[in-house]
Amino acid sequence: MSLAITQVQLAAGEASEHRPLIISLFAVFVVATLVITVWAGRQTKSAADFYAGGRQFSAFQNGLAVSGDYMSAASFLGIAGAIALFGYDGFLYSIGFLVAWLVALLLVAEPLRNSGRYTMGDVLAYRMRQRPVRTAAGASTIVVSIFYLLAQMAGAGVLVSLLLGITSDGGKVAIVALVGVLMIVYVTIGGMKGTTWVQMIKAVLLIGGTILITFLVLLKFNFNVSDLLGSAADNSGKGKSFLEPGLKYGATSTSKLDFISLGIALVLGTAGLPHILIRFYTVPDSKAARKSVNWAIGIIGGFYLMTIALGFGAAALIKPEEIIASNKAGNTAAPLLALHLGGVDSTWGAILLATISAVAFATILAVVAGLTLASSSSFAHDIYANVIRKGTATEKEEVRAARYATIAIGVVSIGLGALARDLNVAGLVALAFAVAASANLPTILYSLFWKRFTTQGALWSIYGGLVTAVGLVLFSPVVSGKPTSMFPDVDFHWFPLENPGLISIPVGFLLGWIGTLVSKEEPDAGKYAELEVRSLTGTGAH
Repeated sequence: MSLAITQVQLAAGEASEHRPLIISLFAVFVVATLVITVWAGRQTKSAADFYAGGRQFSAFQNGLAVSGDYMSAASFLGIAGAIALFGYDGFLYSIGFLVAWLVALLLVAEPLRNSGRYTMGDVLAYRMRQRPVRTAAGASTIVVSIFYLLAQMAGAGVLVSLLLGITSDGGKVAIVALVGVLMIVYVTIGGMKGTTWVQMIKAVLLIGGTILITFLVLLKFNFNVSDLLGSAADNSGKGKSFLEPGLKYGATSTSKLDFISLGIALVLGTAGLPHILIRFYTVPDSKAARKSVNWAIGIIGGFYLMTIALGFGAAALIKPEEIIASNKAGNTAAPLLALHLGGVDSTWGAILLATISAVAFATILAVVAGLTLASSSSFAHDIYANVIRKGTATEKEEVRAARYATIAIGVVSIGLGALARDLNVAGLVALAFAVAASANLPTILYSLFWKRFTTQGALWSIYGGLVTAVGLVLFSPVVSGKPTSMFPDVDFHWFPLENPGLISIPVGFLLGWIGTLVSKEEPDAGKYAELEVRSLTGTGAH
């Protein structure tokens, strides 16, 4: 372990020698995106501009922005770390994140774009009682977004700490706070237009950076993938088992169940993620929404294929002890790989480290902006305008409420992100997927496709799925009972799985069904017929 710590110190030393370069790269991106945000803020005149970018983005632009919103710190940092430490089992994250898009494309993208206006709550409230359903949708959106924000904040703290050689907890918390402040600025000033342009730029940077690292890794092994995998297995200390299932999810029956739970959450979660769902409203019509998902699948698919090179490249070139010494959960594997590819004691290594880390930081900023916009929009449009003000709020008041909500959500996510800085960011995002699939997806699908579905069914489904998922997470090893937990020094966990999806997702669907069957409310058949025509044809869509 002493060798690993020395290597990490050397990496930090290299970073500190070239600190002006690193700070300059970060500053260039931050200043450039702030300029775009201010420009977009001047174009933001109405609520439609703030929430949906004026519905002016093309299918390709939105597909690029969706990719930027989806390829988060979990994808770039968390998956690379999971593969570097667990081999085959780590790669399962990549497969799950990609396959999930088929559910979003086939079941949700087009009908959602046709049926809603700005938020998920618009679709759910279309044929049900407005106030209770919008309150539930707003609460669920905010909880899911905060879970996702945790992962991004944790990634930011780890990344910038590595680059600037910050080891103190206070310094790491300050970094998390800085990201939170930038996020608040992006959303309050730029709205959806500013956020979308930041996400598009970030997607291009991330794909470019990943292509560069993939090329350098393959070049190192003469473009022989078999040699790459063999070296990764040898260097990992695990041998052939590194390339086989079971290293993380196979030792016990509990870990096998955890894998099933993770897989279900990843595949079903995307179609319920609020920050992805609101992106379908930024295009002019449902056809463009469908095309934008096709573009996103192509871009995201290429990226996840390259995570093989990122993760197995890190496993082949860096000792696992060094990765763990830098960050327990492996979140620094990709930046460390960049350093090793360039040469640990070389200027080129420092430049590559700085470039890749700046790209990762850009990734984090873009995703947190999208998440914050989703949750603040839901609060302002669903809870403030339609529940508190009962539809009497002006557009100006609604947008002002969204900006205040952005500040509040930013403060909460900074506090929670500081606590989560040592957890694997891919695992944290998987929790957000589980909550989204438990609370949001059942209600969306029932609303769109089940004629008998009632307000009570929607409330039981959202609140039941939400409480079950969050409750199981609180009493799981993610929060306490393990060295890698959020609170490693205490143990109050009784739920054995790290992901609650196996239990909470069926509970969400079941409660929606039972709540509808026992409800005395008579569904409005005319409203359902109207919604059905609208969702399939786009007639009357905003």
